[in-house]
Amino acid sequence: MIFVTVGTHEQPFNRLVEYIDKWADPHDEEVVIQTGFSTYEPKNCKWQKLFTYSEMISNVNKARIVITHGGPSSFIMPLQIGKVPIVIPRKYEFDEHVNNHQIDFCNQVAKRQSNIIVVEDVSKLGDTIENYDNIVEDMNNVLASNNEHFCKELEKIVNELVN
Repeated sequence: MIFVTVGTHEQPFNRLVEYIDKWADPHDEEVVIQTGFSTYEPKNCKWQKLFTYSEMISNVNKARIVITHGGPSSFIMPLQIGKVPIVIPRKYEFDEHVNNHQIDFCNQVAKRQSNIIVVEDVSKLGDTIENYDNIVEDMNNVLASNNEHFCKELEKIVNELVN
């Protein structure tokens, strides 16, 4: 199952909701969307305007892939549950937010933490979904090698201090 949330921001995020609804039509995977204040009503997905927090947690737990907008509350919860979310930042040019802070913030999180997949161009979301497992595996390899490198360097420092 793929779970999509656009958060509770009062501006519609029709660009994401419509794209994922059309993506779901030819694909044989359940898609559940929390549409928030979007005006587009999905035809190929299960959807609801808002879910309770416990329903959100349940959907994230069940999901193979979680797709969120760029609000930190929406992508931090999947991270806490151990999921790597695909994050689509809202854009000012589409009247989805008051400015482009989600783009800047999400790109900085991705750069510094390497734990979210940022997709700014929604037309590339299908490819990201199709390649999700490989993308996450590559991310985990980078994180593992960084952790391994850190541990080796720390061990050297400790050994120098002890000897």
